[in-house]
Amino acid sequence: MKTKKKKIIGIFGGSFDPPHKGHLKISTASVKLLNLDKLHWIVTKKNPFKKKPFFSLNARIHKSKTITKKNKKIKVSYLDDKIRSTKTIKVVNYLVKKNKNCTFFLIIGSDSLVNFHRWNQWRKIAKFCKIVVFSRKGFDNRAKKSKIFKKLPENRIMFIKNSKIDISSSQLRKYYLK
Repeated sequence: MKTKKKKIIGIFGGSFDPPHKGHLKISTASVKLLNLDKLHWIVTKKNPFKKKPFFSLNARIHKSKTITKKNKKIKVSYLDDKIRSTKTIKVVNYLVKKNKNCTFFLIIGSDSLVNFHRWNQWRKIAKFCKIVVFSRKGFDNRAKKSKIFKKLPENRIMFIKNSKIDISSSQLRKYYLK
């Protein structure tokens, strides 16, 4: 009798304001390197650490679906209304309940790791998900000196050496304002 392979699921959340090739590059690398069965792109109404989004929610969801449409393992979702929250822990709880006996990875940038200790119930997130950290220009050293890096067990965090992605949503928003 064959044992059923445990599914591996990635979670990549954000405002994606707007989504760009850097997000896609991180996503495709995650699918490949982590051998993901599925990667959930979770578009949120608003990042609690940022100002009001530049693009509408519908535009960001549409742009996210357009940029990821060639990769069948990436699923773009909006869950804020369903889970009644923008908090990552609520997304994690929801996906864990819907996907029993799966391994979860939370995909973030090194810039996010620096402030991860400010995330709601960050310890619980790290309990359910291995934290996968992609390099962001100017943040790697700070990330490796962060409170979280010092507090999390080594087996709960993984740094991915990726080529620096020289694009950001904030740069793109400035372009749209011209």
